[in-house]
Amino acid sequence: MRLLIAALALAVGVDPTGVWPLLPAPEVVRAFDPPAEPWGPGHRGVDLDGRVGQPVRSALPGRVVFVGRIAGRGVVVVSHGSTRTTYEPITARVEKGDVVSAGTTIGALDLAGSHCLPRACLHWGWIEGDTYLDPLRLVGLRPIRLLPLWQSAIIGLPKPRVTLADVLAGRPAAVGPW
Repeated sequence: MRLLIAALALAVGVDPTGVWPLLPAPEVVRAFDPPAEPWGPGHRGVDLDGRVGQPVRSALPGRVVFVGRIAGRGVVVVSHGSTRTTYEPITARVEKGDVVSAGTTIGALDLAGSHCLPRACLHWGWIEGDTYLDPLRLVGLRPIRLLPLWQSAIIGLPKPRVTLADVLAGRPAAVGPW
């Protein structure tokens, strides 16, 4: 049922709500940087700071569709209907075909194959078809996009206003309810 809900959420353009693959919520060592072209350079996931042996959890409910080694790294791929999440380098604790819930331990973080040496980090990816997505969207983090104040009128936002009280209270000069 959870897998169906996650698939329906994607069908209507809403990101499913997932869980962090590492606990506690880790530091993002390297952010998502999609390539301009599918074959071009980029970073097709995020790197999360961790420690060797740390449990790695499935971010969403789904079915394990791949367990193995790619380029010397242990990799687990979980399918969530129209999307898949990838986790590497890990020592798998699941098998292909296993059904997992969000938060199920699927492996342990490995140092072999880490591209964050000398630290251990989890490379966490999210893919829909052949398109890489930012997995941080699964845990509610979205890129911040700041608009210049002069663009507010162009896109129909209320005019920014800053009062002396805002300045004294340390509130930023932006549109807000204050």
